[in-house]
Order: sequence, then structure tokens, then C-alpha cells
Amino acid sequence: MTDSLYTAITDVPPDVESDQTDTHRARRFSVVGATWALFLGLAFLMMGNGLQSSLVGLRAESEGFSTTVTGIVMSFYFVGFLFGTRIANHALRNVGHIRVFSALASVASSSVLIYAISVNPYTWAMMRFVTGVCFAGLYVVVEGWLNNLATNQNRGRIMASYMVISIGGVGAGQVFLSTGATGGSDLFIVASVLVSLALVPVALSNTSTPPLYTPIAMPIREIWRIVPTGLTTSFLTGIGNGALFGMGAAYASAAGLSAGRIGLFILMPMIGAVIFQFPIGTISDRVSRRAVIFAVALAATIVPLALEWTEPNSRLSFFLMFLLGGAVFPLYSLGIAYTNDWLPGEQIVGAAGQLVFTNGLGAVLGPFVASAFITGFGNQGFFLSMVLAHGLLTLYAGYRIIAKDALPVSRQGHFVPYPSRASGMAAALLSPRRRKES
Repeated sequence: MTDSLYTAITDVPPDVESDQTDTHRARRFSVVGATWALFLGLAFLMMGNGLQSSLVGLRAESEGFSTTVTGIVMSFYFVGFLFGTRIANHALRNVGHIRVFSALASVASSSVLIYAISVNPYTWAMMRFVTGVCFAGLYVVVEGWLNNLATNQNRGRIMASYMVISIGGVGAGQVFLSTGATGGSDLFIVASVLVSLALVPVALSNTSTPPLYTPIAMPIREIWRIVPTGLTTSFLTGIGNGALFGMGAAYASAAGLSAGRIGLFILMPMIGAVIFQFPIGTISDRVSRRAVIFAVALAATIVPLALEWTEPNSRLSFFLMFLLGGAVFPLYSLGIAYTNDWLPGEQIVGAAGQLVFTNGLGAVLGPFVASAFITGFGNQGFFLSMVLAHGLLTLYAGYRIIAKDALPVSRQGHFVPYPSRASGMAAALLSPRRRKES
């Protein structure tokens, strides 16, 4: 009798159990199908963006733009990026995700072709601005979809995949430079086609329109009061990344590298970023994250200093670029994770939006700083701009270690990689966490 009662209570009828399993399996495959459609579209976007960014810098050098003018042109992408998120949120409220994605991808694809039609710095600066607006908006749309598909079980994998595809796509775009056809319009057309292809998997997917979520921004002054190290890391890594993305191809071209070698020169940091991101993040979960920021910032200072004295076209130079990417790119994710450690869950998304904005301000300055150092110290001054940015971060992180107690490791959250050009919406994919650095 007792055994029968226990069996009746605990056993799930076979047909019910089967239905639950089928439902779970269907939901899982639905999520996989939807995310892979988005990720395939994202891969095309990032390949097109990575190719056109390096190509514009390379062509600006060959078209006779001065170093200062090239820096200004390249910085306009990041200016546009600052505006793009707000423009996209306004458009999403009016017409929805798929229409906004289609419109922005179409404009981004068209703007790439203008570089080949009108070769002058004013037009190119405007197109860089338009591209920045479009890609910021595209990231908002993609992140909104991904956040809608994320669950507690898969959000870490989704965020990691987002980071790898974002960085890997930019790196893969550099491969097209190996064709050597940088003097005409061919590669601009290829970049335009890649961006256009992003529409296909997204338009054909059965991804439902996610609810519109506009986080309330946390005041920057409040973030600075609670966790100044996170804000400082975001700003200074923006300068370093802006210099690398904005002026890397122009530097390599001026150094005499062939088009194929320039592509490899830009690709190596991307490979380093993907390989080093997770080990560094794992270490930061097990020891003081602020100490890891200090150590990685120190490495990001030493490596470009070594590159300053290295032959640009040597194997050592390419290896050092690999190490540079492995140090520079994880720093931004560490800054985001460190900020999240100190904040309650409800403030994370609002704070992330401000960190993205602060990083964007730094990225706007990056090409300016790099071009100024190149003008003042010669072509190798390119690396000195990164020495400056990451050296300042090293000093500040060291000061905070001495001046303030660290958060106990037991109260740190888990590190999740954060793409350097993601919008604040990506923070909704992160696991919430805690307190206050005072």
C-alpha cells in the first residue's frame, strides 16, 4: 500500500514525461536555430566591418591623407557609435527589430561603396560616422534578440559565443586584404556584400520579436563614487582599442608591409584576444580581480613598448601583436566584470550603458592620440600611444590596490567576456552580482 502510494506520487506517467521531454527538446532546438541565424548574420557583419575599417585606414595612407587627417577620419566611426545606440532604441520603439536591422544593414552596406566613389577626407569621415551609427544600432538589435533567447542555463555560452564571433569576424575580414587588391574598388564591394549577406539568415529565421527593453542609465558620478577602477579601465582601454583599430592598418602601411601582411598584422591581436580571454577571466575569478587588471594592464604596457623597438615586418613583431591582443582585449571585459562585482543586480545594465559610453569616448580619442604620437615621434609613435593609455591604467590600478581594500574573492561574480564594441544591452546577458568599492 505504502509502496503503491509512493509510486503514484513520484512517478510521472510515461506520456506526460514524453511530452515534457519533447517540449524541452523543441525549445532547445528552437533556441539553437535562432541563435545560429543571429550569429551567422553577426559573423557577416563583423567580417564586413573589419575589412572596411582596415581598408579605409590603409587607403587613407596610400591616397596621401596626412596622419592627423587619417586619425580624424577613423575617429568618426566611434563618434557615430556613441549616437547609434540612442537612435536605434528610438527606431525600435516605432518599427520593431527586423525592420531596424534591415534598414541599418542596408545603409551600412551602401555607405561602404561611397568610399570608392568619392575619395576625400570629408566624405570618408561622414561615411565613418554613418557606419558607426549603423553598427551600434545593429549591436543593439542583435543583443536584444540574444537576451530574449537567453536562459540561466545558456546565457554564459551565448555571451561567450557573441564575443568569439565578434572578434573572430573582425579578424576574418582581414584575410581579404591578402588578395592585394586594395587600390581599386574591389574590396569595398566585397565589404559591402558581406554586410548585405548578414540580412539573409536574420530575415529567414523564425526568431520572434523580443520585447523592447530600455535600461535606465546609472549616473556616471554614482559609478565613479562606487567603483572608479571600472570606469577608468573602460575609458583608458577605449583609447588603446581606438588607437589599435583606428590607426593599426595605417601604421602597417606606412611601415612598408604588403596588403597581405597588413591583414595578418591586424589579425594577430584578434587571435590573441580569443585565446587569452577565457584563461585570464578564469584567473580573475579565483584571485583579486583588481590585481589581475593591474597585471594585464602592465603586460599591455610592456608589449607595445617592445614593439616600439621591433622590426615591423618580422616574425617577432607578429608574435608580439598576438600577445598585445591577448592583453588589450580582456582588459575591457575585466573592467565590466569588476564593476559588476560591486553593484547590485538591478544596477548592472544601467551601469554597463555608461561604461560602454565611457569606452566609446576613449575610442574617439584613440586615433587622435595615435596620430599625434606618430606625427611627433615618427611611425613607431603608434605604439607609444598604447603605452600611454595602458601605462596610466597600470599606475591607477596600482594606486587603488595600495589605497583601498580589495573585494573578497568569495564575493566576486563570474567573469563573462564582453565584446569591446557591444552596446550596453549586452549587460543584460551577464549574471548579476554585488557591492561597493569605497
